Amino acid sequence: MRQLTALDALFLHAESPTTTAHVAGVAIVDPGDAPGRITKGTLVALLRRRAHLAPALRLRLAGVPFGLDLPYWAEDPDFDPADHVYETTLPAPELLTDVVARLHERRLSRHRPLWEMHLIHGLEHGRVAIYTKVHHCAIDGVSGAEALAALLDLAPVGAEPAAARPPAEPVTAPGTLDMLAGAAVNSMTHPLRALGSLRRAAADLDAVPIAATLPGARWVARMARLLGGEAGQAPALPSLEVPRTPLTGPVSGQRRFAYGSLPLAEIRRVGRVFGMSVNDVVMAMCAAALRTWLAERDVLPGLPLIAAVPVAARARPAGRGPGAVGNRISAMAAPIATHLADPRERLLATRDAMRAAKRRFASSPATWLSDLSALLPPPVTALATASVFRLAGLACPPVNLIVSNVPGPRHPLYLCGGKVVAYYPMSVVTDLSGGLSVTCFSYAGSLDFGLLACPRHVDDVWRLFGHLRAALDELSALAGPAPERAEEAAKVTVPA
Repeated sequence: MRQLTALDALFLHAESPTTTAHVAGVAIVDPGDAPGRITKGTLVALLRRRAHLAPALRLRLAGVPFGLDLPYWAEDPDFDPADHVYETTLPAPELLTDVVARLHERRLSRHRPLWEMHLIHGLEHGRVAIYTKVHHCAIDGVSGAEALAALLDLAPVGAEPAAARPPAEPVTAPGTLDMLAGAAVNSMTHPLRALGSLRRAAADLDAVPIAATLPGARWVARMARLLGGEAGQAPALPSLEVPRTPLTGPVSGQRRFAYGSLPLAEIRRVGRVFGMSVNDVVMAMCAAALRTWLAERDVLPGLPLIAAVPVAARARPAGRGPGAVGNRISAMAAPIATHLADPRERLLATRDAMRAAKRRFASSPATWLSDLSALLPPPVTALATASVFRLAGLACPPVNLIVSNVPGPRHPLYLCGGKVVAYYPMSVVTDLSGGLSVTCFSYAGSLDFGLLACPRHVDDVWRLFGHLRAALDELSALAGPAPERAEEAAKVTVPA
């Protein structure tokens, strides 16, 4: 028996006519010298053989009567992958991004397992695109990568995993009377649990967007840590004041999507030169790209933008199983130095801000996202979440955008015998988080970017990706010539 957590339910209840809460990705697959071998039938056959490796594909929601408690997960007795797989051909003259954006706008049905897969033909060179979306209440970045890996092979002809075995404890939901009894117990004990969540959230008050800008937030956080038996002084964070930009505010139901790949080796080289991680360099690229984009519109604020950066709250076990369903994430809020004109100064300021955020994250439990989700009773949360998101987007947005980086494999992978040449991830845009999310996935020597936007806020998302590409060129110039280029330059400049 597995019940959704408060954080899982938050993603579920955040959906509205203008907000979807699924994560997705677009795999570009080259079938090689056997065009036509990737069809709906081959995908369905693959899923039937391997769905037991990805629990989120087989489980559906079982709601508690009257929404009195958090829903449960249960095996779908009628599960058939064929009901979740669709096949189409790209209609000319539409672009792949137009079709994918429309698919991403549609909410998933809650009467069956919360995922869909769309096979799209009609790409150049005989390639196909596979767009897959799964509800965020069922997976996060880590479990999503695990589910993807279950379908992929290391070679064009992969070894089949062991046949599915009946689980020792099937995932089932309680009966109606048991659900109501559990809801009654949880309702009576909720105030005590909420007090614990409030104490833990208060300890991180100076790291919580919006709350961190309130007078006395640092003092309250320090006192809460002392009362909880933790060190009173935690690493300080820079200001998290959110400037008003076109990126913030309520979103519409429409989406725009752009994608592209940048060389991972060059991003790593920049990181080595300046003592930064790949994620730090991505944040610096976003700072440069967004500065250019905002300046073009004459709306560049004098404060740095604030980005929400999802982080795995704890490592998952190597073994898969029902426990892999759901979210084990938190988030860091960090400024990115869009307000600085000098490229080097902007790079170093972004690096320092990310270091401060990571030091703080490492020194505290970093559970504030889950704790805040658990403060209200489930019936209230179910009714109020979408409205709270909308009101916060109007009055006091906590961040300007989401930037997420998911590590992937360094070697090529194969799907139904075809080579996966790229995988472009997609996240969510909400009233609360703003009209833009930048997600990237490292794969086989590239960093594959997916930019999702609400056109009310960003109507030219392809131009924004062009600015990201230019930002990497700028950072590469700051880092100096690559080693092989430096050797060639030295040979040229040595006097005869």
